Amino acid sequence: MFVKRIYNFSAGPATLPLAVLEEVQKQLLDFEGQGMSILEMSHRSKPYEAINKEAEANMKELLGLGDDYRVLFLQGGASTQFSMLPLNYLPQGATADYILSGVWSEKALKEAKLIGKTHVAATTAEGNYTRVPQQAEIVLSDKPAYVHMTSNNTIFGTQWHEFPEVGDALLVADMSSDMLCKPFDAKKFAIIYAGAQKNLGPAGVTVVVIRKELLGNNPKTIPTMLRYDTHADSDSLYNTPPVFSVYMVNLVLRWIKEQGGLTAMQAKNEAKAALIYNTIDESGGFYRGHAEVGSRSLMNITFRLPSEELEKAFVTEATKAGLDGLKGHRSVGGLRASVYNAMPHEGCQALRDFMLDFQKRNG
Repeated sequence: MFVKRIYNFSAGPATLPLAVLEEVQKQLLDFEGQGMSILEMSHRSKPYEAINKEAEANMKELLGLGDDYRVLFLQGGASTQFSMLPLNYLPQGATADYILSGVWSEKALKEAKLIGKTHVAATTAEGNYTRVPQQAEIVLSDKPAYVHMTSNNTIFGTQWHEFPEVGDALLVADMSSDMLCKPFDAKKFAIIYAGAQKNLGPAGVTVVVIRKELLGNNPKTIPTMLRYDTHADSDSLYNTPPVFSVYMVNLVLRWIKEQGGLTAMQAKNEAKAALIYNTIDESGGFYRGHAEVGSRSLMNITFRLPSEELEKAFVTEATKAGLDGLKGHRSVGGLRASVYNAMPHEGCQALRDFMLDFQKRNG
């Protein structure tokens, strides 16, 4: 049966690789000859345990990490990590530092304040987050328990292209919206967490990458389900995991490896983003990017038009043309094109062609 697919530029849940969806479709009723769907399979079964183990191995391979790290598959989204992190690693009397670069880092700080003492090490809120902080602007507290940052900002369309130096402090990153979009030194981080629904798979699972030495180094009064060592000790199988979501994350990790790994993903992502950014820059001001050039995101491209009326018309006409999810977040307004790993080059080319035509008709 022929299926006409649109180009989905939504910030999340986002587009998934077509090859992955086709693999899921092929095995949906009978997973690898088991006579049942992965949706029906026990998380204690050997086939699922193999998926779980392979997913951790694939993630560590792509990140260049060894046995000194664990990969956990948790629930509750990145938003649960906002509180789980300080519950485990912000002891009484200590201070956790937060670098603010957008709404999600603000939300993480808000949750940490409920648990312990915090310090804003840097912020670019005054300029409505048109850029990420520079190294010289970061002022850490004395011996912070950890330093938290958000690597990519979906709402404002900014991204860290060089991660901050924090000395001996534990660096923690929310990488929900740009995980595995390009190579980076993962060993620089004590903890990385990411909701899967933007660049890793479907909604329902959160990936946590954590140094082994941190496991168990936390208060024993924390509820069992909110302890990282609980999940590490049971290989993410302490309770029923989001089996289908983990299965799909593993398929996406396989797909990234087949594409050539993170170096290949970076080249593809840079080429895709350039199509749209160049259109903005060459529009003579008809399209205006929100993010400063040095902080532009490869994943989320935010821009405005001369009027809100034109922006509404752009979204309406683009949707009819098969380009969906382009309305910007209310914090910024305008338009937003999310071009995660799974967005094909053809999708960005189609958006570029539409932008040129729209300007020609309305400029």
